[in-house]
Amino acid sequence: MTTKRKLFGTDGVRGEAGTFLDAELATALGRAATASLEAARPQVLIVRDTRESGPMLEAALAAGVAAAGGEALLGGVLPTPAAAILVRRLGLDLAAVVSASHNPYRDNGIKFFSARGTKLGDELEQRIESLLETAPAATEPGRVRELQGGLEDYLRELESAFPLDLSGRRVVLDCANGATHRAGPAIFERLGAAVEAIGVDPDGRNINAGCGSTHIGPLAERVVGSGAEIGFAFDGDGDRVLAVDGDGRVHDGDELIALAARGRAARGELGGGVVVTVMSNFGFHRAMAEAGIEVAVTPVGDRHVIDEMLRRQWSLGGEQSGHIIASDFAVTGDGIAAALMTMRELGAAPLAAAAPMRKLPQTLVNVEVAEREAIAGADAVWAAVEREAEALAGRGRVLLRPSGTEPLVRVMVEAPSAEEAEAVCARLADLVRRELA
Repeated sequence: MTTKRKLFGTDGVRGEAGTFLDAELATALGRAATASLEAARPQVLIVRDTRESGPMLEAALAAGVAAAGGEALLGGVLPTPAAAILVRRLGLDLAAVVSASHNPYRDNGIKFFSARGTKLGDELEQRIESLLETAPAATEPGRVRELQGGLEDYLRELESAFPLDLSGRRVVLDCANGATHRAGPAIFERLGAAVEAIGVDPDGRNINAGCGSTHIGPLAERVVGSGAEIGFAFDGDGDRVLAVDGDGRVHDGDELIALAARGRAARGELGGGVVVTVMSNFGFHRAMAEAGIEVAVTPVGDRHVIDEMLRRQWSLGGEQSGHIIASDFAVTGDGIAAALMTMRELGAAPLAAAAPMRKLPQTLVNVEVAEREAIAGADAVWAAVEREAEALAGRGRVLLRPSGTEPLVRVMVEAPSAEEAEAVCARLADLVRRELA
């Protein structure tokens, strides 16, 4: 294990399981995170997704918690947002999620939630890193035990927050062979929907594999083929969602947030404006302006969105990728809650008839690079970005940024036509490859 470089990225500690993220590091993180808490005997909830490395890392993390004198409560396979809900509902001191979200099964990660159900801030993450090699073992070790009823507690919270009658609604759910494979179908069926579920047979390796929100084609095909009116695709840990209407058209996070914002505003429930990231489509901003809804913009990452929502005391925000946060339910992205919120806004209408915004054509290319941080000094790339942005001024925009978790540089272009967006994006992506490959 090494602590020479910063471990925490934009969403916890993430990397290849068994090599970068091994049992030793997981134990050290559990011990350090527990030692950072003020409680005499901290109670730490641990949940995970369905990756084959999950039980190993769960056990190692729990060992670290107990070594620091804490009590590790094992919740088993649950969506990430369930941890944020349960840590607050049960009055615990910390929650840890073992998951790499939308990444392939070989990767895994560990992210923490505070007693308030929020992700940890930079200062506390830095403190945990500083304690990795210095946190002493407790004079009296803690214990590890299973938490019973976590899934049912989460479902009750969803049912209470979204008391919908979905009788007669035909819904397809793609659970990505991940953490929502039980909770997703269960809550929709409990609310009366006729549910067809795919991606509900996890084997440890098929999480996110050709399914879920990062591979939405199979869901679109199933919705159209089955005659269902709507479908939702979750990612591996269940904190994001995309939707498909009865015609097979995909609706991303921007559109679902716009739908919720307009509905809440019309009912006087919005409580301010809405927070999105720099990746949100220009069409979203136009639609919100037309509706008289204020928009705040943050860097990419749901933690930035949440921080701004809390600062402004606004209740709605999210990302184009499908992280949607309704802070009156949970202060983190929740794919299942966002799907239910969408059903609430639709009422009896089909998603195909909803038109909360008109998107500007957008092209996004992920360019593999040797070192993502090197983009900061790539002067030729930034000069080209400036030229392309000037050419699109008033008609579109250019955004280039490094991934927060992978060796990628993301190039995004919006333009009046798809052809122009693709051409500009291709030029910039080729330059990034030449400069940083």
